[in-house]
Amino acid sequence: MAIEQELSLKEIRPKNRRIMGGRSPDEENIWPPWLKPLLETSFFVQCKFHTDSHKSECNMYCLDCSNGALCSFCLQHHKDHHVIQIRRSSYHDVIRVSEIQKVLDISGVQTYIINSARVVFLNERPQPRPGKGVTNTCIICHRSLLDSFTYCSLGCKIAGTSRKHGRVNMAKEATVSDTEESYTNVQMSFSPPTPPPTVFSYRSVKRRKGIPHRAPLGGICLDY
Repeated sequence: MAIEQELSLKEIRPKNRRIMGGRSPDEENIWPPWLKPLLETSFFVQCKFHTDSHKSECNMYCLDCSNGALCSFCLQHHKDHHVIQIRRSSYHDVIRVSEIQKVLDISGVQTYIINSARVVFLNERPQPRPGKGVTNTCIICHRSLLDSFTYCSLGCKIAGTSRKHGRVNMAKEATVSDTEESYTNVQMSFSPPTPPPTVFSYRSVKRRKGIPHRAPLGGICLDY
C-alpha cells in the first residue's frame, strides 16, 4: 500500500506544479520572443562598437539575435539574418508596414503615412487631452484613433491583449459600477421627499373687489 501511495503522489505533483506555475504556455507564446526586446531598445544612438566610423547611428535590429540596436557596420556579422530598419517620426520610432507585417500580426493597430510610406509606431504616445468630437481612442494610452482601429502602437497592442490588462479592466469596471451604485444610493437618501399634491379650494381664493365708484355731487348742499 505504501508503494502505491508513493507512486500516486509522484503522478499528482507534476500536475499541481504546472497549474501553480503562473503563466500558461499559450500566454508566453502569443508574441514572438524578439518583440518585447525590440520595443525596449533605444535606437538612433551612436554605436558603441564603431564610434570612430562615419554614420554609425543605430537604426537596425536583428530579429534572429535580439541583441540590441545595430548600425550599418554591424550588419556584416548578421549575414543571412532577418534584419529590420527602424525609422523616426516626430522623435518616435516607427517601422514600415511592409516590413513588420511579414513577421507580426498588426491588425487593430492604426497605420500612418509618413514620407509616402505606411508605418506603425513601436511604442505608445500618450495624448494629454483628446480633441473635440473624438469618438474612438486607444484603449491603453487614450490617443485619438480612427474608428476602425483599437491601438495606436505595437506596444499598446501587447498591453491590451495581455490577460493582466484584461483582469485590471474588469476590476476597474467593477469598481466604477460599485461607486456609481453607492453614489446613486446616497443621492437618493439625501434627496427630499416629494410633497403631497395640494387640494385646490375655491374658498381660499379671495374674490377681487369691484371697481370703486365716486358718489354723485348733485345731492350735496353746502351751507355758508
